[in-house]
Amino acid sequence: MPRVDDDDALDVQAARRGDHDAFARLVTRHTPTVTRLMQRFTREPGMLEELVQDTFVEVHGSLARFRGDAPFVHYLRRIGTRVGYRFWTARRRAVGTVSDEALVELAVDGERGVRDDAEWVHAWLARLSPRDRLVLTLVYLEDCTMVEAAKLAGWSVAMTKVQAHRARKRLARLMENEG
Repeated sequence: MPRVDDDDALDVQAARRGDHDAFARLVTRHTPTVTRLMQRFTREPGMLEELVQDTFVEVHGSLARFRGDAPFVHYLRRIGTRVGYRFWTARRRAVGTVSDEALVELAVDGERGVRDDAEWVHAWLARLSPRDRLVLTLVYLEDCTMVEAAKLAGWSVAMTKVQAHRARKRLARLMENEG
């Protein structure tokens, strides 16, 4: 029986030749993985679905560049990470930063008290710049090593380490000043 990676390789080759069913199999096989990744970028169900779709659209358009020297899921995560980062960047430009009132509303619900830890973490991360959010999400929420985070973000390892250090300091200052 072929391994999942073998199935991916066969389906990628077929999809490159125009086999829509092969690409549909890749989407079906990897939608849960991409969805989990995109949940790091948004908690809104409609936007989550859109980000997952955007990721697969980009994957489809770039299959010719997939070299196959690493598992297909790594390629998906790299593209998904960049889709999520662009989403944060665009949203920040359009909306600006989250207000203090919105942060309190996200963190506390009058009837139920403090919401779950994930909502609390995402509320604080939403106060940071997209670069800071990305590095902290990859290193602490996705549990990536600095090397893995650098590859996913498209940065050097040195830049990733510096960005993580600065992001941690900015988050600590923010929480100290407003927490």
